[in-house]
Amino acid sequence: MEEFWEKKFREKQEMWGFRPTISAIKAAEFFSGNRVKNVLIPGIGYGRNAQVFINKGLNVTGIEISETAIDLAVKNFGESLKIYHGSVKDMPFDSERYDGIFCHALIHLLDEAERAEFIKNCYDQLADNGYMVFTLISKAAPTYGQGERLSDDRYEQFGGVQMYFYDIMSIEMEFGKYGLIEIQPILENYPFYLITCNKILY
Repeated sequence: MEEFWEKKFREKQEMWGFRPTISAIKAAEFFSGNRVKNVLIPGIGYGRNAQVFINKGLNVTGIEISETAIDLAVKNFGESLKIYHGSVKDMPFDSERYDGIFCHALIHLLDEAERAEFIKNCYDQLADNGYMVFTLISKAAPTYGQGERLSDDRYEQFGGVQMYFYDIMSIEMEFGKYGLIEIQPILENYPFYLITCNKILY
C-alpha cells in the first residue's frame, strides 16, 4: 500500500508542481478573514497547498502517508512546516486544537466508515468556533459511474483508486451534524464541492 501512494505522489508532483489549488487559495483567504492562526492539513502531500496559508501568516501542521512527499516538503519549507508521517485513518497525532482544518481531495478516497471516523476526528481537533474546509469530488465529474462499482456512488478507477462521489444530499448526511454552513461547487481538475463547517458549541 505504501508503494501505491508513493506512485500516486510522484504522478501528482509531475502534474501539479507547486501551484496551489483554487480551493486552498479560497480557504486561506477565508481563514485569514476569520482569525484562524493554526491550520491542520491532513493529506498535505509535498506541500503545494501549504504555501498560501504560510503566506497569510498561519502556522501549518500536516499529516502525510508518503515519506517521499514529506522529504520534499521539508526540503522546500524547512521548519515552517510540521508534518506527521502516517495515515489520516490514524488521527489524532497530537492533542492540539486547531483553529482551521483544510483537506483537499482526500475524503472521497475513504470508505463509508472511514469517512465518518475521519470527519469526527477532524471536528474533535477543532478549537471552539474553528472552521474545517473540505474539497470532495462531485457526481458531476465525468468519471462518475465508471469502473468497478463497490457500493452506492463508490467506484474503483484509475488502476486501483477507490472513489466516492458526493451530491448535496450525501454532503448533508455526512457533515450536517458537524456544523455544516456552506456548500459551494468549485471546478478544479474535476467538478468538486468546497464545503465549510464551523464548530459552534451551544
